[in-house]
Amino acid sequence: MFEATTILGYKGDGIAVIGGDGQVTFGNTVLKGNATKIRTLYNGKILAGFAGSTADAFNLFDMFEKILENKKGDLLKSVIEFSKEWRKDRYLRRLEAMMIVLNTKNIFILSGNGDVVEPEDGKIAAIGSGGNFALSAARALDKHADLDAKSLVEESLKIAAELCIYTNDNIKLLTLEE
Repeated sequence: MFEATTILGYKGDGIAVIGGDGQVTFGNTVLKGNATKIRTLYNGKILAGFAGSTADAFNLFDMFEKILENKKGDLLKSVIEFSKEWRKDRYLRRLEAMMIVLNTKNIFILSGNGDVVEPEDGKIAAIGSGGNFALSAARALDKHADLDAKSLVEESLKIAAELCIYTNDNIKLLTLEE
């Protein structure tokens, strides 16, 4: 687990949403409160977010985007290739970052060990120090509330921000629709 942030991804019927807080910490100090830890990749067709070391995450984003280009935006093939590269490269294995990548069809967590994990429910994934809070909130809201995907992600991140000292309520969201 990273004492770093909270990123939450949600894949609904024909929609994908990713959100993240804006807090950057160094030890017990908040360095920045409005960072952007989510972005679109492959001409806006893939959403991605990171938790962990910012420098490491930018390296991973760049590497993943190159693989996406080579695989013509096929997310499943790209995460498999990315995992292979991550496990083979000694430098990459020392990077301290995790990613969530998704589109309207798939959602995956890319771990710091090069693992690719598809969430059990196939639609909600969270990483970072507040990830379990956001995941729990998202599952409950998905099951018991009548919220659109964007509101579900935003409200879940707000709940995580109330509980996790490494997560703030400066939330940014990105959405894809079919």
